[in-house]
Amino acid sequence: MGLRDNKLLRSKLQVKAKNKYATGENQPSADEQLTRLEDDIRRLRIEFDIFFNGAAKRPPYDTKGRVETLLKRLGDDRTLTYAQRYRYTSLGARYNAFRELWRRTMQGREEGRDPASNARAHAKKEGNVNTEPVSVVCADAHKELEVVKNLYASLIEAKQRCGEATEGFSFPKFHRLVAQKADGLKEKTGCERVRFSVAVEDGHVSFKAKADG
Repeated sequence: MGLRDNKLLRSKLQVKAKNKYATGENQPSADEQLTRLEDDIRRLRIEFDIFFNGAAKRPPYDTKGRVETLLKRLGDDRTLTYAQRYRYTSLGARYNAFRELWRRTMQGREEGRDPASNARAHAKKEGNVNTEPVSVVCADAHKELEVVKNLYASLIEAKQRCGEATEGFSFPKFHRLVAQKADGLKEKTGCERVRFSVAVEDGHVSFKAKADG
């Protein structure tokens, strides 16, 4: 009887787990999915770099498909907050910039041209033409992590589209920089808020901070 009871209990637990998953209780939150999307985009970029450098035989289409599936799922999610939607839009723009870069690099390989040089040239050109200025206001840069994350994503995207290096420029380092700039401006001008902006000027990324009341 003990063995039978254990089997019955295990069967009930399995059914309960399946039903729980089917109702979405175990589904990751929107923030968790956005973090996974950001990680997958970063991983996809690395895998494409490995492929273009000749260390992999085929492009990472599996990872690419996973990223695009997650982008579509989040794009259809009407429950996203404003901050989550902003983050999703930034990640989508970053992925689209990468995808265009990869497409042109693949085209360059097929045509026998130097893919890296052509891709960088195109990225810089696109950065000059299409990168829209981004501006955010911080009342407390130490605590407003989502605002600073969105600003960071915009800055990284602009740098990548202009072909500027982003290696070693981590979010914690950027957060400290933003907080220090904000504290310095508040002390110097007596303002309560600081406006940060990202723009492209003469083919180079410009990052500025100024008092905002």
